[in-house]
Parts: sequence; structure tokens; C-alpha cells
Amino acid sequence: MSHARPTPADDPQADDRAATLRRGLGRFPASVFQFDPRIREGWLSDRYFVRAAATLAQADCDPHVTMQVFAKRSGIVAGAYEGVRLVQTQLADGYSREAVSLETLLDGDPVEPWETVMLLRGPYRAFAHLETPLLGTLARRSLVASNVRRVIDAAAGKPVIFMGARHDDWRVQTADGYAAMVGGAGSVSSDAGGAWWGGRGAGTMPHALIAAFGGDVVAATLAFARYVRAHEPGVNVVSLVDYRNDVVADALAVARAMRDAFGDGALSGVRVDTSERMVDRSLKERARQEPDGALTGVNPPLVRLLRQSLDAEGFEAVGIIASGGFTPHKIERFERAGVPVAGYGVGSSLLGHNQGEADGLLASFDFTADVVELDGRPEAKAGRELRPNARLVRVDWT
Repeated sequence: MSHARPTPADDPQADDRAATLRRGLGRFPASVFQFDPRIREGWLSDRYFVRAAATLAQADCDPHVTMQVFAKRSGIVAGAYEGVRLVQTQLADGYSREAVSLETLLDGDPVEPWETVMLLRGPYRAFAHLETPLLGTLARRSLVASNVRRVIDAAAGKPVIFMGARHDDWRVQTADGYAAMVGGAGSVSSDAGGAWWGGRGAGTMPHALIAAFGGDVVAATLAFARYVRAHEPGVNVVSLVDYRNDVVADALAVARAMRDAFGDGALSGVRVDTSERMVDRSLKERARQEPDGALTGVNPPLVRLLRQSLDAEGFEAVGIIASGGFTPHKIERFERAGVPVAGYGVGSSLLGHNQGEADGLLASFDFTADVVELDGRPEAKAGRELRPNARLVRVDWT
């Protein structure tokens, strides 16, 4: 099933938020999310929620409550549509969705700490078991979306490929890919990452393909080009040129070979992914005069030298994709310095791995839920009182 990309919640054309919610839910029916049937049984819930519902049932008590969900930090909301479908389809046995009302922010909405993201009203026993999966869904999706948005903002309009699939459990690829799209990523690296919105995996060629050709970057690129031209003609050929730690020489060799074999314009770009522990061969002499570490990995002088070398031989149309250890702050440095990068590939940092606020990224994005009303009266833990939010949109179950 293919689904169109949802309109971002902050799109200036989407002035009717209720209509935006309807359109978003229309693109994402509950079947898209393939919820585990054990959610309804509480198997995926913190056990104390299940025991709380059982205690109320034994006491023949079924209070009507308002549950408030809030974010603990600023960022971008993602997972709201999934959360709505979770509530819609996974209520406890004996309860219909009509017994519950739900107000929510929209996927793509900015959110501030302590701002209410959802209000859920109804019999507590109907949704007591859903607090765990609902908060987990919002937390994971919003973490990825928020980090991607930070990278997108830093890249100043240049395309960003979400390459996080290899850095986490394969079971989260589809949901992470959707969250990356909500955050603004132009493409994802796996088909699973685009499954919810009809996208396909993008990207270049792996180092493994070059290794399979005995380390011959030119041979691997030509073979890759022949394959995509025959079977996936819409795929741009971008060669990975750091395999031998000699990006200038290999990029030029690839560009010449591609032009000879297929004509001008056949090579869309080259990707540089130099290890942060190494200095490219073209900069070895310069590195002797530079501070330690200044020229390791993918750095501005390397990209500028590569751009100049390509341009000198008439390959101005060949773009340079930079990847390997890029964070919002590193991208901002490249952009401020006017480094001639055509796009960025960003992976593990978008999941919060090995990074932190110093890199302009979030390592976590937690949500909390509290009962804040009981049978229509205020009833909340100290400091967790009801905080209305005019931006919430009420879900119309019909």
C-alpha cells in the first residue's frame, strides 16, 4: 500500500488544523501500523498499569478520567497519528472508541517542554494499559523527527539522506523512516524506511561493492552504473570515493571513466565518507603543518580541493555528498564556511547514538502522561495539573 507524504502540520496552507488531522489520519489507517494484538492484553505495558485496571475492576470502580500527555523538551512531534490509531483500535475489551475522546497535536508540530501534546478522556480502565505503548511511540518518533529537523535546519535547504537503518534494531526501520520524513528528510536509505508514506530506499553504493571488485573504485562504479541503467533507470549514480583514502584521484578517475562509458552527465555525484581517524592522501603534506586532527575525516579543505579538482576537468555538474560523523553543529560549520557540499548523509547521530547536546542533537525525547481530572473534577499529582492547549485538535472517530 502506498501513501502520499502528509502535509506538514506547520504548512502555512494548512490553516484548518482539524482538516489537516483528517487528511493525515486518512493517509494512515490503523492497518498501516500493524499493531501487535498483544497490546490490547497489556503484554507490552508496564505491569503496574495492568494491575491498576484489574484492581479497579475488582472494586467495581470505573472512573472517568482525563489523561494528559506532555513533552519534556522542545522538538517536533511525531507519532501522533499512530497514537490516535493505537487508542482507536487497542482499547480494553468491552469498550468502544465512542466511549473515549482524544485531542492531539499534529505530526510535524513544534512542541515546548511541558506543553500538552494529547488529552485523552474516558473510562480509565479502557486505556490504562495504553500509557506505555503510547508514550514509547511518541518518544521514539519525536526523537528521530526532532534530530532530523535540527539537521535539516543546519543544512540550509540542501538534501539530507536519513541513513539510520543500520544503527538500530531492524524492527524500527519503518517507523524511524516515517519520523525522519516528518522531520524533513528528503530520502531514506531503505525501502522499509519509506513504507508508510510510499518512499523507496535511496543512497549510493556501499564500500562492500568496491571490496567485491578488489578495491577498484572505477570498476565498481561502472558496474553499478550498468546495473541501474538497465534495471533502475531513475537512480542517480553517486560513486563512493574514499575507499582507498584518496578521494581526489579516485573521484577524477571515476568521473573520466563514466564520461567515456556513458557520456557527460552520467555521474551525478561522489560521496566522501573518510574515517575521522584518517587524513586523506591528498592532504598528507598539508597535515604536517596543521594541528593534530584538524584534517582528519571529511573536512572543508578536503571538500574544497575535491571541488576544485573536479571543476578543473569539466566536471562542475558532479555534486559532492558528505557523510560520516555529521551532526547539526558540524553541518552548520560547513554551511557558514561555504563548503561546496551538495548534500549530506546522516546516520547514527539522528538516533542519539554517541552524541549529545554539544553536537546539537537530542539523546532522548521523553513524554509523560498523568491523570489530571477525575469524573470531571481536578485530580492530579502535585505539579501535574491540567494544562489546556489551544493547538490540540479533537479526533472525530467518524
